[in-house]
Amino acid sequence: MKTFVSVFKKLSLFSIITLITYSCSDDEGLMDKETLTQTELKTILESDDISGVADTVLSELYMNNGSTGKSAKNNDCYSAEYSDSGFIATFNNCVLNGTDNVNGTVTVAYNLESETASYTATYTNFYVGTIKINGTRTYVLSGNSNENSVSFSVTSTMSLEMEDGETISENGTKTFTITFGDSLETSTLTIDGNWTLNVNNDTYTVNVNNTLEGNLSCAYLTTGVMTVDKNGLKVTVNFGDGSCDDLATLIYPNGVEEEISLKD
Repeated sequence: MKTFVSVFKKLSLFSIITLITYSCSDDEGLMDKETLTQTELKTILESDDISGVADTVLSELYMNNGSTGKSAKNNDCYSAEYSDSGFIATFNNCVLNGTDNVNGTVTVAYNLESETASYTATYTNFYVGTIKINGTRTYVLSGNSNENSVSFSVTSTMSLEMEDGETISENGTKTFTITFGDSLETSTLTIDGNWTLNVNNDTYTVNVNNTLEGNLSCAYLTTGVMTVDKNGLKVTVNFGDGSCDDLATLIYPNGVEEEISLKD
């Protein structure tokens, strides 16, 4: 699944992984306004990919941190000024590392502690391709050598405007943790957090009730429960009992349950 591709893209940034994507079918016995549609659920769970479209840009800049206190350039694609507290980079509508064209200025302030690294990226009318980005994303990376685990938290206060005029804003925090075992089966990925999406005129508030979990040998989340509040309609999503399958259960307020497939 593309989730695990996205996972290892973020691992290449700061050795941590990202979010899992899935879809669901409509319940024919309910009106659309009383259900969570496939498109809506995919938007909710892909929101980190949408909000994080500029992460590749930050990866390139962070790797040049050896130039602290100096200027840096990359084939006239960008210019960056580094200091002890971060950097300011300006892009000239160029292609960077295979991404869409990047244009605009991003300001990054970072803080390093013993086992925790954090930084905040601020975007103002920043473009990746045709997506305009405004707002901030704060990243915190921490590791636990005793438990062979690493965690990546991102707090977003972002707004994005698509080429077709669609607007998406995201506020909240997600935490992704990978714990390394002796094999893929015993290496786990967990997702926790609370976040709110506004997509045009709809609001979706997501709360992870029981930490979502999967393992690196399975393409799907296998346990955990989250609640999605769509404009006041609260739907519970249960990812299962730990078995590696493509099934999850939606539970509506009236008690109606719908088993869905997580396949694309």
